[in-house]
Amino acid sequence: MAISADVLEKICTEEDVPELDLSWLKPDDARKVEKVHPGRRGLTFDEIEKGREVPEHTDTFSILPRDASPRKDAPRAGLYYTDKADVWSENARLLYEEAVQRQWSSATDIPWETVKPLPDDIERAMCQFCTFLTEVEFIAGDAPGQWLPKINPAHYETKLFLLSQIMDEARHLDVFRKRALVNGGGLLSEGQSGPSLRIILDAKDFTEMSAIMHIFLEGLVQSLFRMGEYISYNEAEKRIFRLCYQDESRHLGFGIMHLKYVLETEPWRREEIHHYLDQVEGPLSLDLVNVSSAMPYFDEAIIILAGGGLKHVDEGFQKLMAIRKRQINEYMHRLEVAGLGERRDRMNPMFRAFLDPPRN
Repeated sequence: MAISADVLEKICTEEDVPELDLSWLKPDDARKVEKVHPGRRGLTFDEIEKGREVPEHTDTFSILPRDASPRKDAPRAGLYYTDKADVWSENARLLYEEAVQRQWSSATDIPWETVKPLPDDIERAMCQFCTFLTEVEFIAGDAPGQWLPKINPAHYETKLFLLSQIMDEARHLDVFRKRALVNGGGLLSEGQSGPSLRIILDAKDFTEMSAIMHIFLEGLVQSLFRMGEYISYNEAEKRIFRLCYQDESRHLGFGIMHLKYVLETEPWRREEIHHYLDQVEGPLSLDLVNVSSAMPYFDEAIIILAGGGLKHVDEGFQKLMAIRKRQINEYMHRLEVAGLGERRDRMNPMFRAFLDPPRN
C-alpha cells in the first residue's frame, strides 16, 4: 500500500531528523594507539596486544570489549567471572593462533582411499574404538561451550581459545564417525562411561571443569591418539590419530597453564583442586584399571587392535596395560608442570600403582 503524500511529508520534516552524537569522532577523546606491524607469524594477538595490560579484575558486566569506552546505559550480560585468575592461561593467545592456522578437514585431508577391507575382528574392533571416541568428543565439545557466556570480554583470549577447541572437537567427532562407517563396519555399542564423563558437564566452576577435562580426561584421550597411530592398519587411520593428537595437545597446554596460573596467583585453592581431582579419579580408576568395568567393549577393542586380532589377545592385553601406565604417568607429569607435584602421594591408589618412581 502506497504512503500518502501528507504522511510522507510529515515523516521527512526537519524536526523529526534525530540529532547525531558524533562525540566519538573528537580527536581529543581518542586513545593514542601506535601502528602495529605484522610479525614473523603474521598479525597475531601477540603483536596487537604488545604493551597492553590484561586486567586482573574488571567490574564490567556488559559485553564491553577490552579497551573500548564504556556506556552507562549498557545492559548486563549475566557474566560472573571478573577476575583474571578464574579463566586465564598465559598461552591462550598462542594456542588460538595455532588452532586457526592448523585447521584440517576430514573430507579432504584424510586419504580415505587407503582404507581397504580388513579382517572382521580388526574392522569391528576399530569401529568400536571409533564409536567410543565419537561419544567422548560429544562431551568434549559440549563442556567448554557451557562456559563461554560466563567469561568476561576483558579476558577474550580464553573465549577465543574455547571456541577453537569446540571446533576441534566437532572435527574429531566428525572424523571418527566417518571412519566407523567408511569401511562398512558402522557405529557399534554405546559405552557405559557416561556417568564418569558426565562429571565434566556437572562442574560448577571453570577451574574445576578445566582440571577435570583438560588435565585429566583429555590427557588420557591424547595418550590414546598417540597409541592409535601405532595400531592403525592404513594411512588414513594413521593421519586421523596424528592430526587429532596435534589438536589435543593445544587443549592440554591451555589446561596446564591455567592451573599453573591459578596455583601461582591463588595458592589457597590447592585443596579445592585436589578435591576436584579426587572426584574424577575415583570412578575413572575403576573404568581404566578394570577391563571388565564400565568400558569393557572399549578395552576389548584396544586389546584386539593392539594384539593384531583375536588370536593374540594376550599380547594385546599386555599392550593395553602399557597404555594405562603411560596414561597415568603422563597425567602425573602434567600436574608436576602445573605445580601440583604433591598429587603423587594423594592420587587414587589404583592409579598410583602405575606410577614410575619420581625423577631426581
